[in-house]
Amino acid sequence: MQNQASLQETKQHGAVRFPFNLYPCTIPGDFQQVALHWHESMELVFVKQGTGLVQVGAVTYPAYRGDIFLFAPGTLHALRQAEEQRMEYENIIFEPELLGGAEDLCAEKYLLPLQSGRLSLPVRLTPNDLCYLQAAACLRELEDANRAKRPGYELLVKGALLRFLALLIAQGRQCLPTETADTQRLKTVLQWLSAHYAEPLRVADAAGVCSFSASHFMRWFRQMTGQSFISFLNEYRLNTAAEVLQTTDETVLTIATRCGFENLSYFNRAFKAHFGMTPREYRKK
Repeated sequence: MQNQASLQETKQHGAVRFPFNLYPCTIPGDFQQVALHWHESMELVFVKQGTGLVQVGAVTYPAYRGDIFLFAPGTLHALRQAEEQRMEYENIIFEPELLGGAEDLCAEKYLLPLQSGRLSLPVRLTPNDLCYLQAAACLRELEDANRAKRPGYELLVKGALLRFLALLIAQGRQCLPTETADTQRLKTVLQWLSAHYAEPLRVADAAGVCSFSASHFMRWFRQMTGQSFISFLNEYRLNTAAEVLQTTDETVLTIATRCGFENLSYFNRAFKAHFGMTPREYRKK
């Protein structure tokens, strides 16, 4: 699963010489949400059951059974629960280098432009798209190969990913993307937040990072993320606390303090409201 404590994820997925992994995930079963973040890997989300919400940049899409989402390197994205709904999905993450080296013609024409942002593909593929059946079959093939892990499965995974990308490129739907000033500014704010979330933070502090007034920043941040800054900050702190509860033996008081909560009672109430259980119950589960 993704490390939600870092807005720019640096986790190694798979082996160094075969940087690929597949994670079955459920929202809210495994976690309430995957917070807004980005990384240098490529990521596919294949919705298996239920419905949810997928944010790409400043746009939020409804996610239904069968939908496929593609996040190129550097793409801001998040996954959230849709009201009381449940969403089960396969999270497929790999490094672009898996598919071709620097001297490879395919890497030069397609993979490196994807990695650098000079070429983009559709972020969402639905059952109504012309290439959907073939594209979904590629993902099911790599799922089966990864599950069985018979000799040669790495070749099947690599081949399926290449065919998947080829299908999207052949549709002619790629375009030359431009990362907007707002997206760049949001990444700067999120990086700042990840470095200072444990400190007492005010809206004015965050607004100063991008040279906005507090009132303009609040409107802008909600437009970009769908949440107020304070709500986003509290969720980030709670998700970080949940991860520390899972991975350390530190006391609840210590974790609350290091995650920016000065009052233990408030932390316990906020944690229970967010996760449906107390910090101690969460740790035992």
